[in-house]
Amino acid sequence: MPRAATTSDVFNAIAEPRRREIIEFLSAGERAVGDIVREMRLSQPAVSKHLGVLRRVRLVSVNRRGRSRVYRLHPQPLKSVFDWTSMFERFWNQQIDRIKARAEKQAREKGH
Repeated sequence: MPRAATTSDVFNAIAEPRRREIIEFLSAGERAVGDIVREMRLSQPAVSKHLGVLRRVRLVSVNRRGRSRVYRLHPQPLKSVFDWTSMFERFWNQQIDRIKARAEKQAREKGH
């Protein structure tokens, strides 16, 4: 099965670590492109390319304010990622329960 283009699928769009960093940065509020460039320490064209991908999957929107382009996060498309990963929560909880039981057993054994 061919892989979806990063420009059409939220899963593929967020697979890129820099885009996840941009999403995290935008989660604090609106940011101008220049602020994102400084925070990410990337070139303006690289940031613009990442923001373009995020716009196409509707994770961000942009507005002009004077000469600046200001981006805002729209996290709703991430709900599908959350829903999918939530299916695996029971595995994480089971692992934590096993670690906790092992630690408690070791503590009891050291106490005797």
